[in-house]
Amino acid sequence: MPVDNTITPKDCVSRLVPYSPGKPIAEVQREYGLTDIDKMASNENPLGPSPRAIAAITKAVGAIHHYPDATSHDLRHALAEKKGLPVESVIVGNGGDELIQLLGITFLRPGDRMIMSLPSFVRYEAAGILNEAEVVKVPVRDFKEDLDAVADRINDRTRIVFVNNPNNPTGTINTRDAVTRLLDRIPPGTLVMLDEAYAEFVEDPDYPNSVDYVKEGRNVIVLHTFSKIYGLAGVRLGYCLARPDIIDNMNRVREPFNVNVLAQVAGIAALDDDDHVRNTLKVNSEGKRYLEREFERLGLPYAKAEANFILVDVLRECRPVYEGLLRKGVIVRTGDIFGMPTCLRVSIGTPPMNERFIRELEAILKG
Repeated sequence: MPVDNTITPKDCVSRLVPYSPGKPIAEVQREYGLTDIDKMASNENPLGPSPRAIAAITKAVGAIHHYPDATSHDLRHALAEKKGLPVESVIVGNGGDELIQLLGITFLRPGDRMIMSLPSFVRYEAAGILNEAEVVKVPVRDFKEDLDAVADRINDRTRIVFVNNPNNPTGTINTRDAVTRLLDRIPPGTLVMLDEAYAEFVEDPDYPNSVDYVKEGRNVIVLHTFSKIYGLAGVRLGYCLARPDIIDNMNRVREPFNVNVLAQVAGIAALDDDDHVRNTLKVNSEGKRYLEREFERLGLPYAKAEANFILVDVLRECRPVYEGLLRKGVIVRTGDIFGMPTCLRVSIGTPPMNERFIRELEAILKG
């Protein structure tokens, strides 16, 4: 008699949609037989990692037979000093993704409500689903998160509100007044995550300094990453800032040794690499202006970005345009996965990368 050895996951697992990352360079090389490829899909730093981080990693490689510092002591102290907060207000993680997941595990109970915008970063929804919470999605308005509408959806079961500022994939921001207005409407027992993965790229002077909210003792947790401005996406490193009681609860859930040796030393070194940050911001700002001008020349609507990527409407189904760019060795991100079937999200690159993208895009649109 056959044995039924089916392993059945929790009901919530079947509701999850696996994360769809930007297409890797190696895959495009295999599929299309290309060698000259520009990846403009994953919002990575086109200048590469911080040189100081590379030096620190090289020096630390010989110590990887040891477990890392389980508390990331030196890195947390460096972050606390840079942000002007007590070290008890800092937690670090294996990228921002782990910290989002930790937040859900720590604070969401079955039947709780969590709120996010649509479209926004998909890992928020995963944190809700895995913890059997109700996931409420509030549509963006004019490519911006509508924080007044978000506040209207808060009820007595709401435990977490995710605010992606700048928002991914639209690249737009909410101003200090809008964020403060939302926080003023947050009831006790509700926590707001301010995901500021792209904050360093913001040029708008009305962008909030969210550390001030932490210092005021608000129910906020501020998320940052080393993946973008510092170019450390490959070692996976992120951090959160919040009141010590919030951080303490997350630390109880956090896996030991969650940040590896190389990520810890790279993060400390990158924090002091002002030249790399300055060069990155210059390339990004100039590239953004160039792409905006070119989109206007081509008659393509785009979202006003305050990040290192731009969402552009190509005014037709995006998939054929995406495939056409792939065949020319340019990798971008399709908007259909975000519910915007005529849009592409393109990471801002170096001048040659940006010019190549525009050249190939124009040829496809005119073809």
